Amino acid sequence: MARFIADAVEKRGVLANYPNVDGIVPIVHGTGCCMDASGEAYDTLRRTLWGYASHPNFGAILMLGLGCEVMQIPKFMEDYNVNASDTFRIMTIQAGGGTRKTVAAGIDAVVEMLPVANSSKRRAVPVSEITLALQCGGSDAYSGITANPALGQAVDRLVGNGGTAILSETPEIYGAEHLLTRRALSEEVGEKLLQRIRWWKEYTSRNNMEMNNNPTPGNKNGGLTTILEKSLGAVAKGGTSNLADVYLYGEPIRKKGFVFMDSPGFDPCSITGQVASGANVICFTTGRGSVYGFKPVPSIKLATNTPMYRRMQEDMDINCGDIIDGNTSLQQKGEEIFDRIVRIASGDQSKSEALGFGDNEFVPWQTGAVM
Repeated sequence: MARFIADAVEKRGVLANYPNVDGIVPIVHGTGCCMDASGEAYDTLRRTLWGYASHPNFGAILMLGLGCEVMQIPKFMEDYNVNASDTFRIMTIQAGGGTRKTVAAGIDAVVEMLPVANSSKRRAVPVSEITLALQCGGSDAYSGITANPALGQAVDRLVGNGGTAILSETPEIYGAEHLLTRRALSEEVGEKLLQRIRWWKEYTSRNNMEMNNNPTPGNKNGGLTTILEKSLGAVAKGGTSNLADVYLYGEPIRKKGFVFMDSPGFDPCSITGQVASGANVICFTTGRGSVYGFKPVPSIKLATNTPMYRRMQEDMDINCGDIIDGNTSLQQKGEEIFDRIVRIASGDQSKSEALGFGDNEFVPWQTGAVM
């Protein structure tokens, strides 16, 4: 239904009248029903939906439900003390009279909100307003010596200017968590990270899995042999700044600086949580060639090696392979990455934005039983 409404508005051509609106994004998912109405799984989904509903990269929101699901929209609004407004509309298919009537009402609601969304205009703000999501996917043996540490240099520059960077993917720091706890601002922060590691060990155990199930076949083909090698490289994305705090999946980031958000290693799911937590730019390192975008947040691709970058230049924003080629230093590449982050935050398009990626990557983390 959300896709029907978004497609219909786009086809009407009305967006040509609203130059400050980039598009209509249908954010859809497959959960919210057949779950316990309280507890960890419910709270995780609720946090995630609210993180998107309140994300500053959206000018207006239409929240659509079936009507009888466990994740009830009225209860959601009550929990977050939010009311319907000229930038937040709600409707359900059952109360709306079915498919055609709901689609028609949804189109009207979006069209009515377009002028308000269009009133948003860019203005100069400091880089301290950037909250950067750090991701790596399709890693290879170069990840830990080119793109990841170069991104770490950019993170240190961002944090030094008052910005925020979110490291995630808890199973992919496993074995290297000591490199983060020793940088924690307090014993309490370090213990919060260790609590998440312990949670993951129990979580994987009850699902008959192991924490060291990585690397993937693609990682192995790229030269990684153990999760420890992968984790050492993954942690390098976080630079050298102190660890300011540790957050649950989709939990709003309250502290500036370098932080950690608990998430799976599955990239779409992990980034969904980071965006829900407030990330407004993504840096995604890859050695095998992940193609990925994430509306409403621009995704910047960092290639770890030159051969892959040359093959996939339409998808890769920055080549970090020239570090190993001897043509630049980690510090210089870190400056290049930082400059690109600022330019894209200022309105330049990333490669994934130009390709139109991002309509299908919303994957909330489903931890509980489907009943």
